[in-house]
Amino acid sequence: MLSENQRERYARHIMLENMGESGQEKLLAGTVMVIGAGGLGSPIALYLAAAGVGTIGIADSDRVELSNLQRQIAHHTADLGRPKVDSAREKMAAMNPDVTVLTFPTRVDATNTADIIAGFDFVIDATDNFAAKFLINDACVAAGKPFSHGGILRFDGQTMTVLPGTSPCYRCIFPEPPENDEVATACSRAGVMGVLPGVIGTIQATEAIKYLLGIGELLTGRLLTYSALALKFREVPIRKKTTCPACG
Repeated sequence: MLSENQRERYARHIMLENMGESGQEKLLAGTVMVIGAGGLGSPIALYLAAAGVGTIGIADSDRVELSNLQRQIAHHTADLGRPKVDSAREKMAAMNPDVTVLTFPTRVDATNTADIIAGFDFVIDATDNFAAKFLINDACVAAGKPFSHGGILRFDGQTMTVLPGTSPCYRCIFPEPPENDEVATACSRAGVMGVLPGVIGTIQATEAIKYLLGIGELLTGRLLTYSALALKFREVPIRKKTTCPACG
């Protein structure tokens, strides 16, 4: 049952017809793992904390650098040199003491991804490289764990939601990672418009909240792309492939 303080904090949620107090209680009981505490992870983590998602995991091995601050809004100038997971946790806790933040100061790899996502209801891929994205996809599909994929580069972004067993996964679109020299995969190599991760990240946070509440239509079976320069969204239908190396 919500306290009086919580009823006031989440008042604008509670007044929503398909949410109410019971919906807010679902969020407070929910758990979301955010892999990446940078451009995408920052707005995702802050909005999930503000919404009252009860337990939020943050995984990232990096420390805050000056070049991060143009887009990674969970980190401030005073945080330079600090682990990103600690910086993000501090802002989330200051925003909402209802939320428990679990930090994983490590880089995801083949040995730890399954353990990192275990115990969470929903996973969000907020990473900036193909290797991590394929690892997260494969681990979530193997564990039957729903997740949101997000990617940003230069002026463009994309996102989709995967419900293993029922919807196509990331490998249904991209069966194998590209060669290392085939495409620039990180903002540090190609650049990124500072506000772009806010657009994609808030969509990913929205998907997590909708999943926990069991409301609305999730972004499954379609890849949503966004061009900041054209200010256009486009939906690309995705089919589940029987030959997919992960979910086929």
